[in-house]
Amino acid sequence: MTRRVVITGMGTACPIGHSVDAMIEGIRGGRSGVRYMSEWDIVSDLQGRLGGNVDGLELEKRYPRKKRRTMGRVALLATYATEEAVAQAGLGSEIIESGRCGLAYGSTSPSNQSMEDFCGKLFTDHTMKGLDGTAYLKFMTHTAAANLSQYFNVRGRIVPVNSACTTSTQAIGYAFEAIQHGAQDVMICGGSEEQHYATAVTFDLLMATSVRFNQSPSQSPRPFDARRDGLVVAEGAATVVLEAEEHALARGATPLAEVVGYGTSCDGRHMTANSRDGMRASMQLALDGAGVDPNDVDYVCAHATATDIGDIEESHATYELFERAIPTASLKGHMGHTLAACGAIETIACVRMLQDGFLAASHNLEEVDPRCAPLGYVRELTEASPSLVLTNNFAFGGVNASLLLRRLG
Repeated sequence: MTRRVVITGMGTACPIGHSVDAMIEGIRGGRSGVRYMSEWDIVSDLQGRLGGNVDGLELEKRYPRKKRRTMGRVALLATYATEEAVAQAGLGSEIIESGRCGLAYGSTSPSNQSMEDFCGKLFTDHTMKGLDGTAYLKFMTHTAAANLSQYFNVRGRIVPVNSACTTSTQAIGYAFEAIQHGAQDVMICGGSEEQHYATAVTFDLLMATSVRFNQSPSQSPRPFDARRDGLVVAEGAATVVLEAEEHALARGATPLAEVVGYGTSCDGRHMTANSRDGMRASMQLALDGAGVDPNDVDYVCAHATATDIGDIEESHATYELFERAIPTASLKGHMGHTLAACGAIETIACVRMLQDGFLAASHNLEEVDPRCAPLGYVRELTEASPSLVLTNNFAFGGVNASLLLRRLG
């Protein structure tokens, strides 16, 4: 017998808000969190100079040194988002430390700044003098999960997830399955990302970044738009608390939405170009697991990062499954691509769409690329009453992941 799984807490820090309410206000208001990254002027030949940052949060002052000495910015952002989610869920120490509460969390990269501080000096000067003894704990691959587990005293299973753009979607999916089948009662899950010029350089070398809008940052990225020219790298963190419905109700928690389906697949074909078949397969698996017909889904929150081929292939994979102009939008036009955090950020946004009764729009979508499939692209925020929404993310290595969420009540 499987159990119903609900979301009871959500938290975020992203380029358009330092809380869930602030982020939703930014989405509803059509705000952009993208800016020119003057910090990257040190890299003379970098083409794409736009980024989405979580500006204005003094995280180092928020946490005592004893708590943050093993945390780089990626773990600090994760901790901040998780505090909001845990508070909304009303999780006390008796639940978190019970062994029935687990954690699934990750990042694309660890703290690149901490890695630069450590490796730059070591590799250049070939000396250990001045190196931080706790530096590795800030840039080990599972730093976000490890630091969260220590900060919140989690005693259940800990699952670090590191699959780039699908990280937090897979973390939520794993948590869903762990609760559904009785391995845990509660799971804290999500993803975080820290801004660093190394990430920008990586995508620049792949010729995947937006370069034509350096002087007009708010006009990029442009998912599905005919004038899109690449993604904008961003930072952020998002956490959701998943819980068995009977466990949540027994302790008086308020379920926000239900996770009803999860699908993940691998293409096994190409390192950077996800296939239509693979993307469609993950969506189909999410629907099949929930026993939902494609005609019953009201909205698709697309991965769509504003790359040339990626947006086209994703649109056709979506159309092949739904065979109709299903309302579809990408949130990356508002804040850029937050990589490991995007799946959880978009899950939170979808929950609020279900709760508040609206469909978020693709920011900067002015003219749909005619090469994209004929979906119902949402260009303006639409008041509606969605009951079922599907959110997708696709990552390097041909990794695909989809979540299906249902409105409660």
